[in-house]
Amino acid sequence: MAAARARRSDRRGAVVAALMLVMALAALDATIVSTAVPQIVGSLGGFSVFSWLFSGYLLAATVTLPVYGKLSDTFGRKPVLIVGCALFLAGSVLCALAWNMGSLIAFRVLQGLGGGALQGTVQTVAADLYPLKERPRIQARLSTVWAVSAVAGPAVGGLLTAYADWRWIFLVNLPVGAFALWLIVRHLHEPVRPPGERHRVDWPGALAVFAAGGALLTALVQGGVAWDWLSPPSLALFAAGLAGVGAIVVIERRAADPIIPGWVWRRRPIAAVNLALGSLGLLMVAPTVFLPTYAQSVLQLAPTAAGFVLSIMTLSWPVSAALSQHVYRRIGFRNSAMLGISAAACVLFAFPLLPYPGAAWQPALLMLLLGAALGLFQLPLIVGVQSTVGWAERGTTTASVLFCRQIGQTMGAAVFGAIANGVLSSRLGGAGSLDAVAKSLDDPGSVADPERLRRAVDAAVDAVYVGAACAAVLCLLVLLLLAPRRFPVIQEPDPEGASGDGASGDGADTEDPGTEEAGAEEAGAGAAAEAGAQQAPQEAQLTRTRPEKPHTD
Repeated sequence: MAAARARRSDRRGAVVAALMLVMALAALDATIVSTAVPQIVGSLGGFSVFSWLFSGYLLAATVTLPVYGKLSDTFGRKPVLIVGCALFLAGSVLCALAWNMGSLIAFRVLQGLGGGALQGTVQTVAADLYPLKERPRIQARLSTVWAVSAVAGPAVGGLLTAYADWRWIFLVNLPVGAFALWLIVRHLHEPVRPPGERHRVDWPGALAVFAAGGALLTALVQGGVAWDWLSPPSLALFAAGLAGVGAIVVIERRAADPIIPGWVWRRRPIAAVNLALGSLGLLMVAPTVFLPTYAQSVLQLAPTAAGFVLSIMTLSWPVSAALSQHVYRRIGFRNSAMLGISAAACVLFAFPLLPYPGAAWQPALLMLLLGAALGLFQLPLIVGVQSTVGWAERGTTTASVLFCRQIGQTMGAAVFGAIANGVLSSRLGGAGSLDAVAKSLDDPGSVADPERLRRAVDAAVDAVYVGAACAAVLCLLVLLLLAPRRFPVIQEPDPEGASGDGASGDGADTEDPGTEEAGAEEAGAGAAAEAGAQQAPQEAQLTRTRPEKPHTD
């Protein structure tokens, strides 16, 4: 028995290592490519469309999240992870072999199709591996990997482009991804499916989600950049996207097993977390997109120092996330998240109060505090919402949360970009772009009044941070009004103690989601909380009575 438990523990450790490697690949992707853009454009040309190196990947990864989430619940996490890794690695090889900018963009889209499978499924498998009391540990590890990779990406990309060739930024994915893929194939085992079970995939719904999401995201990403917001291309894309949303509603209502099931929005905990994480994506645009411009233009820092001002947020975020379990075990998931987002709102409102031009340590300190606040906000919500569903619904739930966060981030870039450009126009007495103004400040001889421009950039970024603070307040209201006081947590066995493989999920079955209405869930949560007060006083413990699914090595 002891030997079997040791083997299961080793197997689970190998799967965790694979998840961390996959997470590192996804996190490195954007930052490592951004440093090589000048060399890529110099080699392949296509300066006018190089932004699609990022937009194409983002679109493909975002719109496929719900599809992969449903597929992981239908066919299992392992096949989806294998397909995602294979697509990502194939895209990496093809990107390294690209002969012009058009081919590179197309292969980046292929990479994004793999990245969409990796993003959501990694989070889902992490929840499958550990019971509720241990999930903060694995989530904190993944957050740390993401933070370290985001910081290391520019340095790695700079070294490869300086001493090798830009094509190596894609080739380095191969050994890491191949090793992670081998670990997944060798060590990840899942519940045995009942014999004769038929899998039905809602392919019309999947195509509708892909088409509608692609049209809307393209309109948001390119609006105000490649064309005006009210131009024919922008209006046509928005119209196509809205028509696609209508088609999704019609198709999913008729589908026997829809890609986006209605219970994702009917259940209060999931709907509240979806909206809250969407607000998080919205407000994160302020530090990630606009702070580097502020640091270089207003504080006149070098690009490396400007990057440090932002990256310091990634130091406090995983630490706060790891410690958040001590908070939510005492006051609950919702209250912990409300505490975190309230602190984040205060930090964001404090940014416009910084003196002009100020010192670099001042915004750096605010970013350190912001990372701590958001770590306390995000992790309790992710752990909480994953704990309200069983294995068969966890992939869909996790994908919906990440999808909403990505949509919020895309909307934030569009909305806050328009706000920043509007402030610049009013300060400078004409049309202006924050990006163009920031670049002009790099060449002092080309600017008649650089001080006026710096003050205009300062005012524009201040307005963005005020908007981000308002998004944080909106998130707080969502949690206060929509999220239940106690999440209806499913009491599930420790995967290490369950019969079979420790890497196979919790094995808990769930009730028919169509029978769980919001009011019944909250009432049941309150009753179960009193019965299980000694075990977990902060959350309602709902015990399912259906037998566990068998497991196998």
